[in-house]
Amino acid sequence: MKKGFTLIELLVSITIIGILASIGLGTFQNSQKKSRDTRRKNDLKQVSLALEAYLNDKGQYPGDNSDSGQIYGCGADDESLCDWGDEFTDQYGTVYMVEIPADPTLGYTYDYDADDTGTSYQIYARLENENDRDVPKDADGNPQSYQGLYCDSAASIQCNYGTSSSNTTAGASRTLVTE
Repeated sequence: MKKGFTLIELLVSITIIGILASIGLGTFQNSQKKSRDTRRKNDLKQVSLALEAYLNDKGQYPGDNSDSGQIYGCGADDESLCDWGDEFTDQYGTVYMVEIPADPTLGYTYDYDADDTGTSYQIYARLENENDRDVPKDADGNPQSYQGLYCDSAASIQCNYGTSSSNTTAGASRTLVTE
């Protein structure tokens, strides 16, 4: 008497393992997206705290570079661009952030936008999980993004999440479009 599995038993087992693996992989990828989105939200919160400290010292928020979405207020003259991922330091050596966080996904960027008077700012990111409660939705529940405001280096992916100084709102004077 030979012991072992029949071909049908092996095929059924392999099929079941394949189904379980695909379910597990989908759940894992979704968890990774949510984790990166949580990091984005925390990054913007930390940048906001540094901007408030800058306001406290300088009496205004740093400017922006509308072409790159970078903060304009670093360096020896307080008029250099602060690159995402670099130190946020003013002309006196005051360190507002040891490292301005960069988006965790390669090719994605954050976008900083300040008004001309330095009295308010907005910072934007792209959340991957479009079901996140902080992603704006239209009347039918479809995700929206900020028209013409891009959160990637190729200028093809629009930002869909933002935070701001307390005297304005994220998205003020911006148009939301359904994706």
